Amino acid sequence: MARVLITGGAGFIGSHLCESFLERGDAVVCVDNFLTGSRENVFSFSSHSRFTFIDHNVTRFLQVDGPVDMVLHFASPASPVDYLELPIPTLKVGSLGTHNALGLAKAKKALFLLASTSEVYGDPLIKPQREDYWGNVNPVGPRGVYDEAKRFAEAMTMAYHRYHGLNTRIVRIFNTYGPRMRMRDGRVVPNFITQALRGEGLTVYGKGTQTRSFLYIDDLVRGIHRLVESDYHLPLNLGNPHEVTVLDFAKKILELTGSKSPIIYKPLPQDDPQVRQPDISKARQLLGWEPQVSLDEGLIKTMQYFSQRLRG
Repeated sequence: MARVLITGGAGFIGSHLCESFLERGDAVVCVDNFLTGSRENVFSFSSHSRFTFIDHNVTRFLQVDGPVDMVLHFASPASPVDYLELPIPTLKVGSLGTHNALGLAKAKKALFLLASTSEVYGDPLIKPQREDYWGNVNPVGPRGVYDEAKRFAEAMTMAYHRYHGLNTRIVRIFNTYGPRMRMRDGRVVPNFITQALRGEGLTVYGKGTQTRSFLYIDDLVRGIHRLVESDYHLPLNLGNPHEVTVLDFAKKILELTGSKSPIIYKPLPQDDPQVRQPDISKARQLLGWEPQVSLDEGLIKTMQYFSQRLRG
């Protein structure tokens, strides 16, 4: 049995990781301050004998009693709504929070995994995006607070690996969706699903020709477990290489929900990426991993979750 500490453990991805490690027989320490996470996300397993919750802001010094075998750093606002409303906390959790989480892993001689993001590629000039692509990021634009926080976090993680010999992993997560996303998250999946279920217009920015790729949460969690069990220290993409335009995705949501909602077009936000498609060759080669859940299957499960939330 391992003892796993997960920062941001009450968030969308973090809570699924907490649950999966408990199911594997591990002890889990969840650290969150509910800036964007939710008590509801961990409620179903909060009374588990191997689950511990710590209400803490990781931008402050982080101390935990007892042994820790793994530190998974998932604390961060992660949607455009969040990091545009919370620019300074986003920068602080990517810098100070990462430093504190790395410091804890070093003190406990624990494995450290950083949750990075496809946003480190910015508005990419190549596709699919490979891990050796350095990106096209506007450091002073409104999205720069998230992009640069994650790029800094990657640099600090690699510095701890090289200088201190810390056993580290970096996962670059592409658009992931599933139950426990917030309805007012601001990302395209919860936006479109809740708008369709409520009979509201689906908001498409620009002409909807920008592309995204969507990975179901169960596939991501499976990939993270395999990455932790590997010995690969450089950044690794986890995402679905199947690319779809935002407009086609909106039409798919209307089809699956049976909604008669109109599609409403609005101006494209600044620095909104025009393409998002991961190259997962390394994940296939090193982890034997690729997505298994089809888009329709994952969306139906996610729609069921949002439908229950809307009913109250």
